Amino acid sequence: QAEGTFGIIKYDRRYKRIVRRGLDSVRVEIFLVSIGHNLYKIYNKQMRLREVA
Repeated sequence: QAEGTFGIIKYDRRYKRIVRRGLDSVRVEIFLVSIGHNLYKIYNKQMRLREVA
């Protein structure tokens, strides 16, 4: 279910447009945005687990 993830990245994180030009640069930019999104999810999960414990 990819649409949920893209919706969060686009609207909640205010990432509207790819700034780079060229296929390699666009791939790197999307890769970095994806890593940032995944790190945010991991951080939130760890914080929720600490609140429970």
